[in-house]
Amino acid sequence: MISNLRHLLIQRAARLQDRPALSAPEWGTLNYFQLRNRVEGVALGLMALPLPEAGLFSATQTPWDWVCELAVACSGLQWSPAGLLIEPSVLGGVRFNDENGRQPYHEREEGIDEATLFLGSLSQGEWLRRLKRLNVKLGWDHTTLVEMPTEAFQTEEGRGALWSGLFAGAHVQWIPSNARLEKAWDDAIFRDLFLE
Repeated sequence: MISNLRHLLIQRAARLQDRPALSAPEWGTLNYFQLRNRVEGVALGLMALPLPEAGLFSATQTPWDWVCELAVACSGLQWSPAGLLIEPSVLGGVRFNDENGRQPYHEREEGIDEATLFLGSLSQGEWLRRLKRLNVKLGWDHTTLVEMPTEAFQTEEGRGALWSGLFAGAHVQWIPSNARLEKAWDDAIFRDLFLE
């Protein structure tokens, strides 16, 4: 049973290792195993630093923002648009995959459970319940391809689509704004996901 967001990522990577997880113009296509490695590389960098009292945030407008949000959740920390910006050195730089963060990252796993806060007053358990309910409506699974405009991931609705894609084990593809989507992007179903 998946009880927290770290378990969600680990389970998806274990079951869907070679299946595509995320396609972004800057990176090409990452499979679930590669996505997990990137997330854990950022998480190790975060855990090598003093833990913030406030939440963390990333605003690079690149795929690193999504990886950072996953890494923050997998570290049992809070994601907050008003929080401390994550250092660029963690995003593929000298602090990415920092060995000094390995032990704190693994030790922290025991303290992450359903009650661990993820975003504001939303716990990881509540977030998983919302994703499960939404997935029933969407009907997404590991065969689903989700196309979304690249700028959409900077919105709450776009982030909701990314989380829903991860929950389903789907392949999320970011399409540049000058390219044509197979079907029009409709983010209405994700609008209430973040309501506290």
